[in-house]
Amino acid sequence: YARDLSERIIPRGVETDEVIGIVLLLRDVLARSLFKKYQSNFEMLNRVLDAYEPAANRIANTVAVSFVQERERIIRQQQEAIRELSTPVLQVREQLLILPIIGVLDSQRARQVTEQLLRAIRANRAKVVVIDITGVPTIDSTVANHLVQTVDASGLMGASVIITGLSSEIALTLVTIGLDLSKMNAVGDLQGGIEEAERLLGYEVTRAGEQAG
Repeated sequence: YARDLSERIIPRGVETDEVIGIVLLLRDVLARSLFKKYQSNFEMLNRVLDAYEPAANRIANTVAVSFVQERERIIRQQQEAIRELSTPVLQVREQLLILPIIGVLDSQRARQVTEQLLRAIRANRAKVVVIDITGVPTIDSTVANHLVQTVDASGLMGASVIITGLSSEIALTLVTIGLDLSKMNAVGDLQGGIEEAERLLGYEVTRAGEQAG
């Protein structure tokens, strides 16, 4: 009952002080109703109030908890939306995707990036993916392992992965933790990665000026 009540009286976007006001108003309304109903029977009124107080506290607690949970859920949705916007999967050619990653890449974001990439591979029937990490300053061993797992998972879905923009620090991390770098097709920069991807897909790559000659 309390959960259903909280869903009815707490719309999205309501402020904390408004929630407190709603809860206090609800308690006051119920108390007044009980006094009005049992004012002629003082003994019954006392018994009802004894039972009412803990019940009212439970209702107030449930409403407050529901409010906090709803706020946390909205915050999580907003954070997920921000992460998706910060790591867009771009289709630049048929069967070719590019995933530019910018900023700190922690374990949670690495998992989200992998899930987003695998969905894009499936939706676009991609055969080659270029993951550019030029904008990633550093990664730890856990994230490095996750990067390799992303390459493996993409391969299981039929897509080859090209890693571009490896910094010296990240390259050293990969070597230090003993990852099997033979699984990674690494190219120096994004432009080179795209050219390698186009070659794998059978596109003829012509640099500017060559065609004119």
